[in-house]
Amino acid sequence: MNEIYKIDGAEHFMHDNQLFLKDTNFFPDFQEKIQEFKSQIIKEVENNEGKSYVHFGDGDYYFLKNIPIGSAKPGKRALSIPYNKFNIQPFRAGWEKADYHCVEYLEKGMSEKLNELYPGQKTIPTEYLYGLTSNKWFFKTFKGKIGLIGAGPKLDLIKELMKHSEYKEYLGLEKFNDYIKIPQKFACDNLENTINMVKEQLEKADPNTRIYLYGVGHVKSGLMHHLPNIKKAIYLDVGAGIDGIAGLLDPYRPYAKGWINHRLRNYDYSKLDLLNYNNNNDNKIKYL
Repeated sequence: MNEIYKIDGAEHFMHDNQLFLKDTNFFPDFQEKIQEFKSQIIKEVENNEGKSYVHFGDGDYYFLKNIPIGSAKPGKRALSIPYNKFNIQPFRAGWEKADYHCVEYLEKGMSEKLNELYPGQKTIPTEYLYGLTSNKWFFKTFKGKIGLIGAGPKLDLIKELMKHSEYKEYLGLEKFNDYIKIPQKFACDNLENTINMVKEQLEKADPNTRIYLYGVGHVKSGLMHHLPNIKKAIYLDVGAGIDGIAGLLDPYRPYAKGWINHRLRNYDYSKLDLLNYNNNNDNKIKYL
């Protein structure tokens, strides 16, 4: 990988199909743009703004096109209802209503898939969200102002991890202000119920929380644009970054190679949806 594409403190495993990362002309403004992104987030938090950032990935493409593949397959994770009985329109319209849109620049063909559904969409590299979670920049910069939004069982696991001083030292913060839960599976089945579930929790949330890191799967498309109107804060789609905080991040994910997954001994992990986490890839597990 060329130096221009590195994010300080976050290692990236370069796959065989990413040889373009040796070419400085692929994304010459990578470093300039990440600094602009960081400044933008800091300014929005300082100004007490409410903004939603939403990511578009491979699974989102299939979900928004009603193609039953992977996480978008009914019965797998996002929904249990077959697409011929499911109204996708609030999700298609909702994704576009978010304040900022992100896509993986390092994933070949992803920008083209996004352009197919949302032509001419201005985007931010999702790699910035991944890398600034992995190098703990969000934690260091917004200490005492961070909440999490994710599947209930994963947030419960994170709560347990945060009881250990060693883990708090690793992250560089004493606590997460809020743990806003959604169903681990089938949160898209009844979008209104999921919105109300999150709304009730945000209305009771810590007033000092100014930034939420979230990973909620495909329901984000219909959910996230509502949240700044419920509670003013910055909502960042870190996706698998929530898995990282829970100690379940596959090192082959973008900018995840240097992350150390912290695991709890004698904890029942069987109830967790592990997404694409492959334990065989992971040689940096730290047991607490």
